[in-house]
Amino acid sequence: MDFDKEVITKSKNVPVVVDFWAPWCGPCQFLGPIIEELAGEANGAWELVKVNSDENQHLSAAYGIKGIPAVKMFHKGEVVAEFTGALPKHEIQKWLDQYLPSEEKELLSQIEQKLIAGDENALGELEGFIIDYPASDEARMLMARSIVLQDPSTSREVLLKVVNRNKFFEEIQQIEEMSQFLETDVSMESAVGKKLGAAQEAFKNDDPENGISLLIEAVMTDKTFMDELPRRAAVAFFQLVGTQNELTKKYRRKFDMALY
Repeated sequence: MDFDKEVITKSKNVPVVVDFWAPWCGPCQFLGPIIEELAGEANGAWELVKVNSDENQHLSAAYGIKGIPAVKMFHKGEVVAEFTGALPKHEIQKWLDQYLPSEEKELLSQIEQKLIAGDENALGELEGFIIDYPASDEARMLMARSIVLQDPSTSREVLLKVVNRNKFFEEIQQIEEMSQFLETDVSMESAVGKKLGAAQEAFKNDDPENGISLLIEAVMTDKTFMDELPRRAAVAFFQLVGTQNELTKKYRRKFDMALY
């Protein structure tokens, strides 16, 4: 088969799902008819290509196939999602719904990249996106995450409109934890209270580096203060911004050391 033509090139116009299988593979015999049926129901939204791994061992090696059936989704020439093993139809449909590219997903991804880059117009674009796609829980989660440090109250209001809360359970907890910290009255006559108050102001004034630095100082001052509020807030911050964020890379180790 011409893999480059049938998969790589074609995936630049329409997503291509590749099923790596073999005639001797029992789970492949189970999966094959199901994924073929789904492809027929897709009405051209994506296309299916089946690759006999025995006859195309170079492709199996190139794409790291360790076991079959192995299913990979290609979009614009790249693998964007995959799974291994024989899944039932509803699980495969769920996988397709999650990973198949769409105009809606690509537009939201572009807005997210603008937010990360600090584009001052991005938040307005996100608000417009939510108006155009009112069923998008992903957009509401992005909005709640983007505004929680400066406007925790509104962030919580946005979270209340998320329908599929189980899907975003952990992230919702993180946002609510950060909101709780930012809305807690810590104006106490104590060293740790003053640091936490200063951290709150730093976050609300769009100075997250000073905010997380002050949180770590608060942890070092009193780990147990208000049911470990400094620690819980710092953990929520790192989880919200992600492991690749520069502030996480700079301060996470310092925070971990402060716990001991």
